[in-house]
Amino acid sequence: MSCGPTTADGVATSDDAVLGGRLVLRQPLRGHRFGHDAILLAAATPALAGEWAVEFGAGVGAAGLALAQRVARLKVTLVEIEPALAGLAQDNAARNGLADRVQAICLDVAAAPAAFAAAGLPPAAADRVLMNPPFNSGQNQSADDARRVAHAASPGSLALWLAAAARLLVAGGTATLIWRADGLADVFAALAADFGGIVVLPVYGKPETPAIRVLVRAVKGSKAPSALLPGLILADKSGRPTPEAETVLRDGAALALA
Repeated sequence: MSCGPTTADGVATSDDAVLGGRLVLRQPLRGHRFGHDAILLAAATPALAGEWAVEFGAGVGAAGLALAQRVARLKVTLVEIEPALAGLAQDNAARNGLADRVQAICLDVAAAPAAFAAAGLPPAAADRVLMNPPFNSGQNQSADDARRVAHAASPGSLALWLAAAARLLVAGGTATLIWRADGLADVFAALAADFGGIVVLPVYGKPETPAIRVLVRAVKGSKAPSALLPGLILADKSGRPTPEAETVLRDGAALALA
């Protein structure tokens, strides 16, 4: 990590490398900062060259840019509610040579369909939607306003985000999300109205411990059954990253969901 300049509104930032240095992203020193979740989300998202992917809650663009870096000629739109973060996301696209096919827009995922359309996101147009929705309960929230907005879920927020994804997606398009493992039942409930063919990949911090995250991919309008894939273990018992995790987090490999 290196200290970078401030944003236009005076927010101090740092430059941080991910994917073994394939991407260098500027982000605020305080508030929500991206981590493994964003890179895992990108690795779990299926996408093909020439398609259009939309990331909800993009922050400074880590997941969407990692996906664009992996899939040549993929168009990506980064949707972020905080203007400063949306500005950093667009700057990160440019400084990583991806501005020709990655655009950041400042928009609330809860906005009306007309607002989405006005921002260039009409219904039934995107092939892929990926998201890392706020998933913490009202307890133990951060005192930092930006971090609290990024992490704290309001009642019904997951269903709202997935409904917005369903509206944007073409028939047969996919929604991919990362969520806390103990909330998997909430994910299935929120997907039930519009999605099927649900595939779940658990993520474990260490062997022989409960999963800490689930990566979930679902298909709009599908009637296919659900499936549970073998999990990804991030670190061995000594805390060293596993080869499987290194392949994804450093080398940019796709996960089985993709």
